Amino acid sequence: MTKDADLLEEVRKIRELLEPAPAPPPTPPKNFFEEFKDFLKKYKVMGLAVAFILGIYLGALVQALVSDLVMPLINLVLPDVPWDKIALFPTEQSPDGIFLIGHFTGELVTFIIVAFVIFLLVKFTARIGIE
Repeated sequence: MTKDADLLEEVRKIRELLEPAPAPPPTPPKNFFEEFKDFLKKYKVMGLAVAFILGIYLGALVQALVSDLVMPLINLVLPDVPWDKIALFPTEQSPDGIFLIGHFTGELVTFIIVAFVIFLLVKFTARIGIE
């Protein structure tokens, strides 16, 4: 019986050696500056800021594209009618019309182009391995 007890004790020692050691807790930042750097890294704040700024300018670029290139083509089809003033259901209170479908159409075209460009950017960056 002592052989069995010795064997069992040896198996317990082997089991203890094979168990992974608990990971040490992360060391807290030492000062305010270190904590701020850790925050910037953990939440990827710089990447978010760059994406936000580029998004603003991309929106402005697409707005200019729609206003200066796409909508003048509509003016060729409908001469002497400003595209952003095209409306439905004129009334006495609103002789220009209730629903400004021209303005809405311009904003819709802008949104579709921005969404398509963002889709292409995401697809391209995923293809080259950037997430």
